Amino acid sequence: MEKKDLLKETVKHIDIKKYDSTELIDAMRHMSFTSRDTARAADILCQMLAEKDCTNILTIAGSTSAAGCMQVYVDMVRNKMIDAVVSTGASIIDMDLFEALGYKHYIGTKENVIPDTKLRELYIDRIYDTFIDEEELQACDQATCDVADLLEPRPYSSREFLYNVGKWLAEGHGVKTSSNSPRSR
Repeated sequence: MEKKDLLKETVKHIDIKKYDSTELIDAMRHMSFTSRDTARAADILCQMLAEKDCTNILTIAGSTSAAGCMQVYVDMVRNKMIDAVVSTGASIIDMDLFEALGYKHYIGTKENVIPDTKLRELYIDRIYDTFIDEEELQACDQATCDVADLLEPRPYSSREFLYNVGKWLAEGHGVKTSSNSPRSR
């Protein structure tokens, strides 16, 4: 087993604009457990969007970006459905910046299917049932360091730092559209 055998099927981010999930979510109201919770969450979101004086905060925890929800968040921001994002640093740097640099998350396996010792040997990290290339993750860490090195030495809020990461990406340090892109190989 080689690294390329495990890092071949990329996680595809869902495009919610392609679906009308209204009937499905309405049907979930009459189901159990998380299904009803999903319908209730949709109701709360609709109430938040209808309330003009409401501040809508998207809270991202865990590995939902790597799991394929990144485009959902992008669409929510672009369509002004949310006013603020609260997230862990791992979501923003090790998932969002990671993909902005042209790297991908890959469909992996659950624990114990491929031993962690084998993944470590291949320089592959596991996030639940998702794989990432450790060398690319280190390049993402280096990019974070590169941004920090451009800044005046002083304390920065996370908002200021992320603004500078976005500025750095806008200056052309992210995904390249040419054949030189790290993902075009």
